[in-house]
Amino acid sequence: MTLLLAGDVGGTKTLLGIYSVEQGQLSLRQQRRYRSSAWDGLLPMLRDALADQAAVDAACLAVAGPVRSGEARLTNLGWTLHTAQLRAALGLARLELVNDFAVLIHGLPHLQAHQWLVVQEGIANPTGTVAILGAGTGLGMAAGHRQPRGGWLACPSEGSHGEFAPRTAAEWHMKDWLRRDLQLDRLSTERIVSGTGLGHVFRWCIRDGRHHPLEEAAALWRRDPSRFDLPAAVGEGARQGDATARRAVELWLGAYGSAAGDLALTHLCDGGLWIGGGTAARQIDGLRSAHFLEALHDKGRLGGYLRRLPIRLLHDPDAGLFSAACRARDLLDMAG
Repeated sequence: MTLLLAGDVGGTKTLLGIYSVEQGQLSLRQQRRYRSSAWDGLLPMLRDALADQAAVDAACLAVAGPVRSGEARLTNLGWTLHTAQLRAALGLARLELVNDFAVLIHGLPHLQAHQWLVVQEGIANPTGTVAILGAGTGLGMAAGHRQPRGGWLACPSEGSHGEFAPRTAAEWHMKDWLRRDLQLDRLSTERIVSGTGLGHVFRWCIRDGRHHPLEEAAALWRRDPSRFDLPAAVGEGARQGDATARRAVELWLGAYGSAAGDLALTHLCDGGLWIGGGTAARQIDGLRSAHFLEALHDKGRLGGYLRRLPIRLLHDPDAGLFSAACRARDLLDMAG
């Protein structure tokens, strides 16, 4: 039996799964969740997950950070991972480190209907480029290009650190206020279009001492985000009918839609645009709304192209682990 090790390694939690390959299909045999900071490094965690398993044939570990020349640094944990060292320690000839957002490219072609939802209908080019972005703590981006001999080339991106481009008077004022409030020389797209960004948008909405029940909590969050989940409170407030919270969410969705449209044009992803990230499942209605879609379409002469683009929302919380397993299976196919 062919066994694969898949990992989704983050600063807060790590998921490790053992998959079997049966008639070309993946089957999850074991999944374990670890609190990343409780371990001295990734290798002891991997050995724990493999302790009662037969030898695995290949592994793919998706990590929260850039991977360069087989090396990855996880800033929040102070870990540096080396592909060659992990291969030697685990006795695995086929092991790969992949950025945790780029790895999703390898899973997209193999998703089942229950793992995604339609945001916008469209007809995908089966040989076309795909792209994905997703707002979580930050804003992830990646693109995927189909290989002539099968499989996908996943291209990580740091496009979210490009300059935030305001489209409206409100966004211009918000950008200027946040740049001064955060004491920054420039404001990246990720500062707005992320879970954290929703908190900043809300703070702008209640600036200048405007009274709101979340005013004190917002000030606390500004000093120490670990003390209170302001973005979640804003999202819940919007769902409960709070006008200020709803205004913040609408502004945020507009900026998100504009960033999605920019990514789609950058890669001409007629294979489909995907939306993932930690906030996707909580913002399904918003991502289907005019606030998001009209901003996505508002790209001048290319608006018609974007209106025909198929857009899907990836809402499976274990999609990263599944995608890592897909990539591990690819490693075996490439070797064979």
